[in-house]
Amino acid sequence: MNIRASNLCKDYSSGTERIQALRNVSLEIEPGEFLALAGPSGSGKSTLLNLLGGLDRPDEGKIFFGDQLVSEYSAQQLALLRLWHVGFIFQNFNLIPILNVLENVEYVMMLQGLPQAERKERSLAILADVGLKDYAGRKSNDLSGGQQQRVAVARAIVSRPNIVLADEPTANLDSKTAVALLDLMADLNRTHKITFLFSSHDPLVLHRAHRVLNLHDGELLD
Repeated sequence: MNIRASNLCKDYSSGTERIQALRNVSLEIEPGEFLALAGPSGSGKSTLLNLLGGLDRPDEGKIFFGDQLVSEYSAQQLALLRLWHVGFIFQNFNLIPILNVLENVEYVMMLQGLPQAERKERSLAILADVGLKDYAGRKSNDLSGGQQQRVAVARAIVSRPNIVLADEPTANLDSKTAVALLDLMADLNRTHKITFLFSSHDPLVLHRAHRVLNLHDGELLD
């Protein structure tokens, strides 16, 4: 499923000031791409990810998933879009501390209503892929930052979304852990054909991306 955005605009209020986060951004993402959004802090990277993932709505412009105009979806439709088609990786991991590693990975599939046996089988398989199968019963707070981020990657891809949106995924990691994580995601991209879109200004991320889109002051540069 390809994803297209056309002339996206998004403003935010800061006190009495109106800030243009995005201005007329258009892009197309092909299935199976491994690409990055580059730009300094405040350039609009996270805003664009939030719009593409259905976490926020554009003030102007359109977003298509295949032939579906998702930017006009209702709140319920957007929730279903996120549940079935979009995986998220956040820089602060966003794991659920009261759940163990296996339960965190299973969580999206539980919301999807998949049978417990299938959830467990798929979760253990993906935890093996990320090198954490032996940690399935541990609480997420007992893991290192790199291990928690690998759990977040496993959770993002286990439900087989069309696209994974990763917002500064290496921001809280040392360089060795970041390289290992990026190599892992590149391998998952090749083997599972999942589209990855990163928001980052980390050279490690930008070097591995097959295509880099540059944002500056809310505009996509040529």
